Amino acid sequence: MGYMLLYESMLSSVIFARDRWLKPGGLILPSHASLYMAPITHSDRYHESIDFWRNVYGIDMSPMLPLAKQCAFEEPSVETITGENVLTWPCVVKYVDCYTVTVEELESVTAQYKFTSMMRAPLHGFAFWFDVEFNGPMTFPGNDRMQYNGSSYSDFQTNSNQSRKKTKSDELVTLSTAPEDAPTHWQQTVLYFFDPIDVEQDEVIAGRVTLMQSKENARFLNIHLEYCVGGRCFVKESVMR
Repeated sequence: MGYMLLYESMLSSVIFARDRWLKPGGLILPSHASLYMAPITHSDRYHESIDFWRNVYGIDMSPMLPLAKQCAFEEPSVETITGENVLTWPCVVKYVDCYTVTVEELESVTAQYKFTSMMRAPLHGFAFWFDVEFNGPMTFPGNDRMQYNGSSYSDFQTNSNQSRKKTKSDELVTLSTAPEDAPTHWQQTVLYFFDPIDVEQDEVIAGRVTLMQSKENARFLNIHLEYCVGGRCFVKESVMR
């Protein structure tokens, strides 16, 4: 598991080992993973990185602002945020069943999203995090479809887009890297905008995100983010190196 789950393409090595050496009935742990995203507000971070240049010990260094924004926010930032920074319930970008996923499936991941802001606040970007589960493979009797805690995978996908997080049963062991849970090595990955966008409560934030393995280096992750707020649409391209 890399930052943002897919960074460094480490799952590809697991898939290679699974296909070559996993015995029938063998276990893969963690067994399942879910990558989430949500819009965030983080005025403190923006102030520390950008607004600082407006008054540097009494000197106006605002001409540095464009360069400061590029240095601070051009690439994704791995950092810890809190649940208070998150503006909406998250959506699932990608659900991974480690028993059946293929390398090709992870080379390019695209997801549509539509959020409704729960508050009035500046939108500074999007955060990504993941959960992993320690479970075994299950199938429906007489059917080869995978089962997830009593629900089919397709049901899981549909329901997850409407809920903040999957319900954790007493039997299921889950490691979460979500903002509201205890910080982990993976923290959260944040894709910041150069300039914040003011959003109103109940305003819709919609778009599409694509995560693609870099052809330059398989461990790099190319991110293409399209987002529309209040009738204005934007695109942000970034590379996680």
